[in-house]
Amino acid sequence: MKKLSLVLFGLLLFTIACNKEDSKTSIEIPTPTDSVQTEKIIELKTSFGTMYMWLYKETPLHRANFLKLAESGYYNDITFHRIIKDFMIQGGDPNSKDGDPSNDGTGGPGYTIPAEIIDTIKHTFGSVGAARTNNPAKASSGSQFYIVTNRPGTPHLDMNYTVFGKLLAGTEIAYTISTQVKDSKDRPLEDIKMQVKVISKTKEELKKEFNFIP
Repeated sequence: MKKLSLVLFGLLLFTIACNKEDSKTSIEIPTPTDSVQTEKIIELKTSFGTMYMWLYKETPLHRANFLKLAESGYYNDITFHRIIKDFMIQGGDPNSKDGDPSNDGTGGPGYTIPAEIIDTIKHTFGSVGAARTNNPAKASSGSQFYIVTNRPGTPHLDMNYTVFGKLLAGTEIAYTISTQVKDSKDRPLEDIKMQVKVISKTKEELKKEFNFIP
């Protein structure tokens, strides 16, 4: 009888332990809040080196669009199809992948982005702007962009095109690309392809690696 009591007592303890474990797993544990905030930036690789791009939160439509395209792999193997020394390099046209240079500069995702022109964001060396056709609303191309390679900047473009980002690193790489041999239409004789992806950095990493505080 005593032995049976011990067995029953042991089973009772096991049942209590199992019930406690079940109660733990059945409770929905909230995801802890990460105390280290991260920021999304763009990594743009070329055969000349890698550029890192900050997208302005002050231009949310352009920022969200570029992040979406970059995360989907849209920009991979697209080329810089137009380069002008001491001015800018332009890319982002999917037509530049088809082997037909005559249609470069005419393609995109099939939509435009409303202008987000801000008077305090200027066309300085390394600024990233949205290309566009000549339209009264100054709406931007859905994917084509340019990087300013003129060291003093290009102030004549201010208030005419949306500047939605800047290079955190790689301005000299952009400048080198702008000096490559090209044809009469400013297209490089050799394709300069890009590989673009979104990466995350903590604020401390941004400060340490790029001397940048968002």
